[in-house]
Amino acid sequence: MELKVWVDGVQRVVCGVTEATTCQEVVIALAQAIGRTGRYTLVEKWRDSERHLAPHESPVASLNTWGQYAGDVQLILHRTGPSLTERPPLRRTPSKRS
Repeated sequence: MELKVWVDGVQRVVCGVTEATTCQEVVIALAQAIGRTGRYTLVEKWRDSERHLAPHESPVASLNTWGQYAGDVQLILHRTGPSLTERPPLRRTPSKRS
C-alpha cells in the first residue's frame, strides 16, 4: 500500500506500507529520503483536530478507524527536535565543596 505523508508542505508517498508497518518505520524512511536528521513524529490531522501518533502505532490501522473520512485525514511529518548527535554537549559546572 502507498501512504501519503506531507513533509514541509509537499506530499510524499511511502511505498510498501502494511498494517504491520509502524509510525517509527515510516518516520525513519521519510527522514532518510529527505536527508535530514532529527527527532520526528507523525501527526494525524482532520479538519481542526490533530493527534500525534505513537512510534509503535500503525498509521494504516489508524487511518482505517476513520472509515469513510480516511481520505480527508492528512498525515504530516513533524520535526520535534534535534537528534542526539545534533545536541550541544552538556556543560558541567564545577561543584562547590565545603
